[in-house]
Amino acid sequence: MAASVCHLPVFIFFLALLPGTTPLQASQTWTLLKVQQLLNRPPVLSHWRRTTDFCGGGGTVAPSASVVCYGDTVTQLHVAGAAQGAPPLPLNFSIGALVTTLSRLPDLKVLTLSGLGLWGPLPGKLERLAALEIVNMSGNYLYGPIPRGLSRLRSLQTLILDDNMIGGEVPGWIGTALPSLAVLSLRNNSLSGTVPGSLGSAPSLRSLVLASNNISGNLPDMRGLANLQVLDVGGNSLGPAFPRLGRKVASVVLSRNRFGGGLPAAELSSFYLLERLDVSRNSFVGPFPPALLSLPNLRYLSIAGNRFTGTLSDKVPCGDNLQLVDLSSNLLSGSAPGCLRPDGKTETVVLSSENCLDRGDGSQHPSPFCQNQALAVGIVSPKERKKIGRQAGFIAGIVMAVLVAVSLVGAMAFFAVRKMTMEGAKTKPSAPLVDEQSSSSAYPSKLFADARYISQTVKLGALGIPPYRSFSLVELEAATNNFANSCLLGQDSYGEMYLGKLGNGAPVTIRSLKVKRNQSSQSFNRHIETISRLRHRHLVSALGHCFEYDLDDSTVTQLYLVFEYVQNGNLRSRISQGTEGRKLSWGQRISAAIGVAKGIQFLHGGIIPGLFGNNLRINNILLDQNHVAKIGSYNIPILGEATKSEGGAGSKHQTDSTKLGDKIDLFDFGVILLELVSGKPITSIYEVEIMKELLLWAMAEEDRARRRSFVDPAVNKTCSEESLRTVMEICLRCLAKEAVHRPSVEDVLWNLQFATQVQDDWEGEIRSSDGSPVSSRATRSSRFSR
Repeated sequence: MAASVCHLPVFIFFLALLPGTTPLQASQTWTLLKVQQLLNRPPVLSHWRRTTDFCGGGGTVAPSASVVCYGDTVTQLHVAGAAQGAPPLPLNFSIGALVTTLSRLPDLKVLTLSGLGLWGPLPGKLERLAALEIVNMSGNYLYGPIPRGLSRLRSLQTLILDDNMIGGEVPGWIGTALPSLAVLSLRNNSLSGTVPGSLGSAPSLRSLVLASNNISGNLPDMRGLANLQVLDVGGNSLGPAFPRLGRKVASVVLSRNRFGGGLPAAELSSFYLLERLDVSRNSFVGPFPPALLSLPNLRYLSIAGNRFTGTLSDKVPCGDNLQLVDLSSNLLSGSAPGCLRPDGKTETVVLSSENCLDRGDGSQHPSPFCQNQALAVGIVSPKERKKIGRQAGFIAGIVMAVLVAVSLVGAMAFFAVRKMTMEGAKTKPSAPLVDEQSSSSAYPSKLFADARYISQTVKLGALGIPPYRSFSLVELEAATNNFANSCLLGQDSYGEMYLGKLGNGAPVTIRSLKVKRNQSSQSFNRHIETISRLRHRHLVSALGHCFEYDLDDSTVTQLYLVFEYVQNGNLRSRISQGTEGRKLSWGQRISAAIGVAKGIQFLHGGIIPGLFGNNLRINNILLDQNHVAKIGSYNIPILGEATKSEGGAGSKHQTDSTKLGDKIDLFDFGVILLELVSGKPITSIYEVEIMKELLLWAMAEEDRARRRSFVDPAVNKTCSEESLRTVMEICLRCLAKEAVHRPSVEDVLWNLQFATQVQDDWEGEIRSSDGSPVSSRATRSSRFSR
């Protein structure tokens, strides 16, 4: 026992030397709690209290929140929200106040505030945290340029600002004023301009990530960056020159840019440490260097979507570490190397479609295709060009002769048909455009005795939708396997929603509604009359109904409404929650917006009385197999008797006056436009207000860079300036607080159609100036049908 007591002071002495065992200074405890308050008390910090032992690990909940101390002072603070990010913090949030509070932690070296909904311009006040070495503020709503104040953080080693709305140019001082900077990551922002030459001489730079911005021009010479290992600049407008790099690079991503010419084969072959090379979706031409396949450490190689030529041989060797090779959409011929065949290296994934290889599986073009395309871009030898030219001339002569013959036959047929038509017109009356009774054949005429006038144009909107009819309960039970739980899509206060399959195989959505027993048959007939008219190209249209009766008194106890089933996801899944490659292009977004506006126009004026307050939300806008937008949830009349529609994201600002009912839907439509433009999910009214303020800021001056900083980076480079401005302006008008200041739906449609027209003209000019058959085909095929 005495021996133990003798050793106790020694133990306490060494314990006192360990970091984090001393209580945190009271002032710094107060600072952390103030930070919690300024961040609107996020769930990841719900365990912080005044009594929390921050330096003893009490403030840590891995991996979302942690506090690290040295002695009695904080040196590291990590707070990370959900992986998908958080909505913007409330309007009273101040990024400046947050940084001022953090400056009371003078020894803070590592700061992580990611995915928390921070918004506002990136503050230059960060310079007050002079000890900072690592800063990660990714996944927020920070905008404006990178402030000059960051240049005073002389110890800064890592700066990560991914997934924000940072605009302006990459500052020229960033490569010289921060001598210790090793990691610079600005992915998925709205940066423009060129990459400054100073980055080519940053002595400590190991990782440079500028992907998914709008940066242009050539990259600076980086051969002097002895420590550079990672370069990712995909998704910009860089080029055309291939960057000059040091030999220690391990990952090079140049995809989706404007790099051109040939690959520097000799230089790339000396990159023995290279593990990843992605040059896909550029404008590279010329022979593909097969020596790349044999680089010893290469794991991933993608040259897809270029115009590489050459004849591959099955004798080409491959490196032992290859895991994926993508050669698709080029002009390659010959045979795939033996080491890339399934019987060669089974663990290597190989993509090679849309070339001219000897595959025999239908995935390749015929050999003349690659020869002609190579001729079109001038990358074949003079001898082969002469040979192809002779073949092309012979084929052109045959085609011309066939065209002349077809034209003569067509002209003769035209005059013969015209003569017969003119004679028939003298004796036959003109037929109506639409059979007036076809749409109502499933109902007795008394049901439509009070029908109002509906324009012919609106009726044509329902073309292609099966006729409305009455279903039997037996049909619906068979379609849903007796309303099995496996067919249940969801339920709410009105009833349940089921997925069913009719006898003809057509999928449908069946909504089961409980009804009030005191409703009269006249009431049901009036509602069914209206529901039967909810049929339009841009609505999830009603296909029919079914009544279930009480056997004792023959009253209606259950109503089933049958709607078409739209199975291609909702609009948000292709915008703010879409993955790369699945997000809609700018033209497709405008097309979807036009579809929604036409659906609103029909709900307001295509039936009488019109339907207003339709609670429009972007996740209720569905896309069919042709990517046609359809309003999936609207103010079904029979539901209105149970509860009054609450409106969408903007309803809290609205008046209950029915006179302004159409303007309620226009506000909600403006919220949808806001998400289409920004690419940011908007789920509450205060998020609407914040994003509206950001849009006002972006539109305040005729500053293209500022305006583009608001736009979803996925479409930033592919929308014309005039089209973008038009959509932004109509969006702001829809979001006007005063309902009387919002536009009519016709005004909205006119502006969106104008935006589509100028966008199409702009894309046509780009295709004609490019002059590349390959790139033009790719551009056209990327557009969904409207």
